Amino acid sequence: MADRDDPLALRWLIGVELTNFRKRAGRRATEAAKVINCSPGKIGHLESGRNQQQPAEVTALLRYYGADLADIERLASLAGGADRPTWWAPWTDVVPDWLRTFVGLEGLASTVSDYATFAVPALLQTHEYSLAATVGGSRVRPDHAERVVGLRMDRQRRLDSEGAPLRLLALIEESVLDRPIGGPAVLRRQLEHLISQADRDNVEIRMLPTSVGLHDGGVGPFTLLDFAQAQSIAYIEIVDGALYVQDQAQVSGYTRTVASLRELALSPADTREAIRARLTALT
Repeated sequence: MADRDDPLALRWLIGVELTNFRKRAGRRATEAAKVINCSPGKIGHLESGRNQQQPAEVTALLRYYGADLADIERLASLAGGADRPTWWAPWTDVVPDWLRTFVGLEGLASTVSDYATFAVPALLQTHEYSLAATVGGSRVRPDHAERVVGLRMDRQRRLDSEGAPLRLLALIEESVLDRPIGGPAVLRRQLEHLISQADRDNVEIRMLPTSVGLHDGGVGPFTLLDFAQAQSIAYIEIVDGALYVQDQAQVSGYTRTVASLRELALSPADTREAIRARLTALT
């Protein structure tokens, strides 16, 4: 996977695929339990990621479900690496339950596509912009704001990874670049930061002009996470929680939406010029 190990997120990913393979095979949990001599409850725990999946158990279950050899070897290999420490352990006290899985998945992803409609994506925020976007919000306790921002800054280190840097596609609505979160000075430094980040080989920033009109982004903001060795997942934040889209037919819909928005958005070069024009106006 990536260089940000998270056993909880990895077990969750494996469990999603075990569930999907079992359902496609038309097998019940009671039937699967007999294959590895366990209770149906344990099958549920393996599929939810509550229990660590052992490579031998994963192999036996997937063979029973009729999975291809490549999928069996891929998931068994993942299961063998699901016992490493969680990279974000120092931040446990400020990460709500609904966000923990996402933070772990982001650390394991190879590519993240982020469609932003309100604020600059977290992986591209400056510290002061991030703090301004956090303080006063209902989702973060006032005494946790600084540490939540600290976690965001630490998450950004994936973009600098020497072994496997995260590839980021940021699709940003034009209104985001004009919203003065933190005030004009903070916004100016944030826009300067976007231009510098856009120079990275693994970062692609595209602005969606308001003039485009109605487009597929009407579904609202979302994040699509792609993995080198696991199936893609879509993530959507809601009030007091989040949704993780696991069904691959639905995930494919988000993949198509990303492709559609990317096609409608300005090119990276034209996006830089649009940002520079705003910087000139702010100056």
